[in-house]
Order: sequence, then structure tokens, then C-alpha cells
Amino acid sequence: MSFLNQLKSQARALQDQQQQVQTRAQSQSQHTEAACRRALAYLQDLAHQLNVLEPDGPAMSLDGKTPWPRMKLIDFRVDARHQSVQGREGFERIAMGWRIVPRSGMPVRGSVRVNFPPDLERVQDRLAMGPVRHERLDIRSPETNKLLAYEFQYDTETRGNVMLTPDHERGLVHFRVMNGEGFGILHASHASEQVDQALLDELARLLVGQPNSFH
Repeated sequence: MSFLNQLKSQARALQDQQQQVQTRAQSQSQHTEAACRRALAYLQDLAHQLNVLEPDGPAMSLDGKTPWPRMKLIDFRVDARHQSVQGREGFERIAMGWRIVPRSGMPVRGSVRVNFPPDLERVQDRLAMGPVRHERLDIRSPETNKLLAYEFQYDTETRGNVMLTPDHERGLVHFRVMNGEGFGILHASHASEQVDQALLDELARLLVGQPNSFH
């Protein structure tokens, strides 16, 4: 084989390899887009049903000791954003958000006191989730003016949401659930083929406080 023919053979092998990579990337992107379409349709239907049902919310507490009143979930809304994916319009993210409010009556004023850094950080992080309307007061000694604790006065209302972010290159869908089981954020990633009715049902069970295997 001449040297030129050797180069031609190497070039063909490289082109075949590049074509395989491109074909695989296109397939992953198509599967991911299909997963997003399934998820969007599911969440839109779910939001409609939950707006009628107004399910009980999770147990809420900023410090883990002072419980909020019995809560419910209302005002479910779904939104989808798009971007260019491999030269075509594709999903950038899908989100469903809702309000977490008292089951009966209006939000009430509550308060917690913290005086240790871990507790302070936990309370501040939870206040930021949603967020929770609040005020911070410095509690000082009347004799020495030394700072004794921080008191947070807050309204018992916050928000929750589910965010789906597709990774077209890797064929994944990333889930971020905020305040789904009380204050906190849950992260999970699934192959696009796994984003089906069964998985989304587990997510719905999580949101309404039923036993579930979503992770």
C-alpha cells in the first residue's frame, strides 16, 4: 500500500469515528428532548390537579424545634424555557413552582432565637429558600450590651419548586426539588430514557407527602 493510500485509510477511519460520535450525540439529544416533552406534559397536568386538590404541605420548621402550623400547597404554575440545541430549538429548563401557606387562615407571625453558628447558618439558609419574609433582631444583655442571640421574626409562608435541566450532550435530565419535604433541596439526575411515567409518579408522590422512591 502506498503512503498516500495509508493516509486515505487513516482519514476514512477518522471520519467514520467522527460520524459515530456525531450520530451518538444527536441520538442522546433527541432522547433528552423527548424526555423533556414527557416531563412538561406531566407537570402541566399535575399542576392542574394539585391546584384543585390543594394537598397538605410538608412539616416546616426553621430551627427544627419550632413547628409551623399545618400547611398546604397552592398556586402551582409550570414554565418552560428554550434555547438553541445543535442548531435547533430545544429545552433549556422546565420548572414548576408553588406556594406553601397555612392550611387555615392567613400566614402568622412566628419567631426563633439562635446563638450558635451552626444553628444560625441553618436558619438563615432556610429563610432564603422560597424565600421567607422575615426580620432579624439582635438580642443583647441590658447590662453589658453583649450580643446574646439573634431573633428571627418571620411569616409562615414560603415557596417550593421543581427544576428540570437537560444535559443534551450526556443524555441526562437533572432534577432540583426545593422544599419538597420541608426546608431543603434535593438533587437527582436520570438518564433521559428513565424520565418516564413511573419516575414522574414518584416525584408527584414526594410532592404530596406520600412514600416514594424518588432520588
